[in-house]
Amino acid sequence: MKIAAEFVTSVVDASAIPGRQIPEVALIGRSNVGKSSLINALVRQRLARTSAAPGKTRLINLYRVTVGNGSPRLLVDLPGYGYARGGTAAAAEFQALTESYFGRASAHGQVGALLLVDARHPGLASDRAAWQWLQAVVDHTAVVATKIDKLPQGRRIRAVRELESVFEDAVLPVSSVTGEGLDELWKLIDRLPNSPKPHRPSPPRATPPKK
Repeated sequence: MKIAAEFVTSVVDASAIPGRQIPEVALIGRSNVGKSSLINALVRQRLARTSAAPGKTRLINLYRVTVGNGSPRLLVDLPGYGYARGGTAAAAEFQALTESYFGRASAHGQVGALLLVDARHPGLASDRAAWQWLQAVVDHTAVVATKIDKLPQGRRIRAVRELESVFEDAVLPVSSVTGEGLDELWKLIDRLPNSPKPHRPSPPRATPPKK
C-alpha cells in the first residue's frame, strides 16, 4: 500500500489554518497517549515529532496524507489534555485552541474526530469528558485504543470490551509498535468524514476537557 504524506504547517490558532479543501480528521487525546507516534506509524516515516515528556504538542499540527489512489485527507494533531504543565494559563490556552478548531470545523462538512485513549487505562474521567464534548461539537466521531501491544494477549479483549462499555461505541485497538489495527484505522480515516450524519439526541452543553 503506497502512502504519500507531508507536513503542512503548525498553527497557534485555527483561524490560521489554510482554507479547507479536503476532508479533515482530527486526533485528540490525553497527553502522552501516542498521537504523534500513531501518525508516524500510519505514514511509515518520522513525520510527527515525538517526545516522552507529556504536553509536548502545544500547537495544531497539520499533515496531508494520501493512501494509494484514494483522495487526500488532512490529519489534524491537536494538543493533548490532562497534563497541567503551565497551570491555569496552559489549561486556558488548550481550551481556546481546541474550541477555535472545532468551532471552525463545525462550519464545514467532511470533518471527523478520533478520540485516542490508552488501552491500559479504560474509563478515565478526562477521556469520558472528552468523548461527551466531541459528540456535542462534531458529527462524525470514533474511539481508538492506543498501545494495545502493552497488554498481555489475554487482557486485550477484556480491555476493549470495557472501553466499549464506557463509551457506548465501537473501539478500534491499535499499536504504533506492532502495526496492529493500522489497516483498519486507515479505512476508518477514509470513511469517517464522509459518513452519513448520525442521528443523536441533543447532548448537554459541554466544554473541552481540562488541560
